[in-house]
Amino acid sequence: MTGMSWLQQLIIVPVLLPLLVGALLIPVNQKRYQLKFAFGLGSGLLLWLVALALLLLADGGHWPDGIGVYLAANWAAPFGIALLVDRLAALMLLLTATIALAVLVFSARRWDRVGVSFHSLFQFLLMGLNGAFLTHDLFNLFVFFEVMLAASYGLVLHGYNLRRIQAGMQYIAVNLVASLLFLLGVALIYAATGTLSLADLGPRVAALGGQDRWLLQVGATVLALAFLSKGAMWPLGFWLPTTYASASAPVAAMLVLMTKVGVYAVLRVWLALFGDPASALAGFGLGALTLGGMATLLFGAIGMLASQDAGRMAGYGAVVSSGTLLAVIGHSGSAVLASGLYYLLGSTLAMAAFMLLLELAERIRPPGAALLALTMEAFAVEDKPEDPVGVGIPGTLAFLGLSFGACALVITGMPPLAGFIAKFSLFHAMLAAAPAQVPASTWLLIALIVLAGLAAIISLMRLGVRTFWASGVVSPPRLQLSEAMPVAALVALCLLLTLQAGPVFGYLGRATEGLLRSTDYSRRVLDELPVQRLPSPEVGR
Repeated sequence: MTGMSWLQQLIIVPVLLPLLVGALLIPVNQKRYQLKFAFGLGSGLLLWLVALALLLLADGGHWPDGIGVYLAANWAAPFGIALLVDRLAALMLLLTATIALAVLVFSARRWDRVGVSFHSLFQFLLMGLNGAFLTHDLFNLFVFFEVMLAASYGLVLHGYNLRRIQAGMQYIAVNLVASLLFLLGVALIYAATGTLSLADLGPRVAALGGQDRWLLQVGATVLALAFLSKGAMWPLGFWLPTTYASASAPVAAMLVLMTKVGVYAVLRVWLALFGDPASALAGFGLGALTLGGMATLLFGAIGMLASQDAGRMAGYGAVVSSGTLLAVIGHSGSAVLASGLYYLLGSTLAMAAFMLLLELAERIRPPGAALLALTMEAFAVEDKPEDPVGVGIPGTLAFLGLSFGACALVITGMPPLAGFIAKFSLFHAMLAAAPAQVPASTWLLIALIVLAGLAAIISLMRLGVRTFWASGVVSPPRLQLSEAMPVAALVALCLLLTLQAGPVFGYLGRATEGLLRSTDYSRRVLDELPVQRLPSPEVGR
């Protein structure tokens, strides 16, 4: 191989672009927020286009087995850093860029200027997210997780007040413990196998024996605790609802996506380490994953019923979503992957829209109830942010009510939107994967999912009645178009996901088939050759 196609260079763009843009925006004066927003929006648009291009390349047969590999620093795996894009990674990149664009536009009229370095932190957050989806090495997965978390610490505290500081400290403490567990798990796995490349780990796991096998299982268990704390399962995501309720609306929408990174990491790493080629270790830990997911699902459902605060209710809804995904994956494995990924798409888009919508719905209340407590002097920001109230949009209450209803239908799994299709597909896949007699564990999991949906219906109906019908005589809230458009776009994507369920399931089926062929991943990464420089002409000739 003497060169690298420029299309292959696109694999590194989702990591480098936000890194460069974030670094360039750090020295820019906070007063030049329009310039910062322009750079941030331009970066978001480019990331969306690159993610779409990578998805089309992975699904279009451009790369062997639908897998593109980029060798960073031109070092061959497993010694160098390998970035890998397949159908699933490309889909997660596109989902990230879509939600990021909506959040950036929503933030343009207020949240990007109530504190310093919002756009830089946001770009670094995107860098960490994209790197976590692309990397094929456990240590670099740890690095990208830390970049993502470090940026999220600043964003959770952005525009801070006392409540936000208290929730932020709890969020930081939990994630620091998770990071320590992550590092310990990586060290134990390296001690057992001598490698951290997922492509190299797969073939080595089956050959382990005795003490090394035991050490690998301990390391994988510790690593799973780190992943599952980010995926809202361990320790039952108790800290998430407080963080969601306290964070600003744009940050809360990104936190929804961050919980799915933990689920993605579990799926990617477990299939590489404990897939079918792992022989005696195949399927290790799936039973514990099922039990933990069911406990998380029950905890989130009870939390939704007990919550009166809209932000905490949404946080428990995210816990229910993660618990459902982890429980069904642990219970039925590969049989439900396509349905689980469809559920992930619909629930993430709906929950992100719901987080943004909650702030707009707050304006229905009397003016004194929605004042934003800011300490501008702490950020050295001289100018007060513009008043978030914009021009009146005809039918504002109808827009908010319809958007709320659409999000609620998807989150609860009620027909006819994507949430219902996802849950019906999950139930069908679990029952079809069962032997002649359906085991009691399958019926128990289905019952828990149905009961969690019922709890969500009761909670969201109560919230909707209190917000839209029981607020007394109110004047329609005044919204900025830049605030309404992102919510409308995310809701429209939920509707599109429903209307195009057939093609989407087709793509997810192909993504699942490729994901289960772990030997293809190992072969593609380990066989990728570094770029060879062309020989230079001899001197003197």
